[in-house]
Amino acid sequence: MVLLTNQEIGRWKRKRILVGLFLCWLIIMFVTPKVPLNSFRHHVFADKRNFMGVPNTLNVMTNFPFLIIGVLGFVLCIAGSFFNISLKGEIWGWTVFYGGIASFAFASAYYHLKPDDTRLALDTLPILIAYSSLFSSFLVERAGEKVGLSCLVLLLFISFLSVAYARVFNDLRLCMTFQLIPCLAIPIMTVLLPPKYTHSKFWLWATVAYAIAKIEGFADNKIYNANRYIISGHSLEHLCSAAGTLILTVMLLYRRIPCHRLGDLKGHP
Repeated sequence: MVLLTNQEIGRWKRKRILVGLFLCWLIIMFVTPKVPLNSFRHHVFADKRNFMGVPNTLNVMTNFPFLIIGVLGFVLCIAGSFFNISLKGEIWGWTVFYGGIASFAFASAYYHLKPDDTRLALDTLPILIAYSSLFSSFLVERAGEKVGLSCLVLLLFISFLSVAYARVFNDLRLCMTFQLIPCLAIPIMTVLLPPKYTHSKFWLWATVAYAIAKIEGFADNKIYNANRYIISGHSLEHLCSAAGTLILTVMLLYRRIPCHRLGDLKGHP
């Protein structure tokens, strides 16, 4: 009876956290001013150098790590014997995540070859898909398979809706604030909800890497000037984001289920 009560308390706690985060996202969405898609400022980057006939060379080439990690992670997820994944919901989430990362490598490189509004939308969609599936995988681990898979479907729908909204209403707010969900939710839920696996701190390290990447992107020109035009903040944003993805990949390779949690997985392979 006590166990049942504890389970009910855990479910209620998870629901309150999810509802609270959703309300925070809505508030941020509505208080943020409109961000026009067709603003020329989105397409102006500090480093415009052209090497070997490739426009914006470093901004294009720094997407290569995403391709390597994305393809490798996708193959390892399908193989099923390398990553420590115990639930089918996690397999779906991580496979979509790595597929999104690999797609982002092509989409971002394509965008930076000739930045414009249409290519920006193509650049945004894969990263939204990756964020959605990443958060879903986290929820499967912390809140349960049913909750995680339900959120995967919902978040993927919101990803496509966000890009469509940006194109139709000339407003990037939904795309930009939607990317805040994992960055805000994962650290909070990592602290509040018990982990199923070891190496739980890797979630926090990856979130820090993504947060630093966003800061580098905003400080594109300042970083480029500070290091005497060696590499721009936007190129560093790509590399730091790829490092965050690499951290998650290492986590999947080395994490284990603690012995006292093995009983939680009855009926699962």
